[in-house]
Amino acid sequence: MKKIIAFGASSSKTSINKQLATYVANQFQDATVEILDLNDFEMPIFSTDREAASGIPQLAHDFYAKLGTADVIVISFAEHNGVYSTAFKNIFDWTSRINAKTFQEKDVLLLATSPGPRGASTVLETANNRFPFQGAVVKGSFSLPSFYDHFDSEKGITNEDLKNQLLEIIQSI
Repeated sequence: MKKIIAFGASSSKTSINKQLATYVANQFQDATVEILDLNDFEMPIFSTDREAASGIPQLAHDFYAKLGTADVIVISFAEHNGVYSTAFKNIFDWTSRINAKTFQEKDVLLLATSPGPRGASTVLETANNRFPFQGAVVKGSFSLPSFYDHFDSEKGITNEDLKNQLLEIIQSI
């Protein structure tokens, strides 16, 4: 049985990316799923001065350890001005100080969504290009455009073509 760790890379309490990550993680067959909330890993803004003075926060170690328990990591990115949310970037920066291979050679499925028609594709492209250098074995990526037009909180992805594209990716992992 695979263990899936999933999270929306946003600190929003109503994150559409957390909804998407949760939905996708639960589409895996024969898997246990743990959903992380980035708010549980809130730390001071990363700086080398802060690290020199106080070390790496325990929450960064906790996040890194959680990733280490996964067989598959599912991340859905919020796009803030074309890049990662500050909440995710800060956790990522701290955790990378423990090990630059933050994702520990785990299989990773990268997702993104937004209310707009591009589905946060810019941040998804950034993650696809960057994460292999951080120890992610990227097995696939998927962008859900126009979240509110294509997702229902009870039914999940309502557009059959998009749903089938995603299920194909999941089945290949």
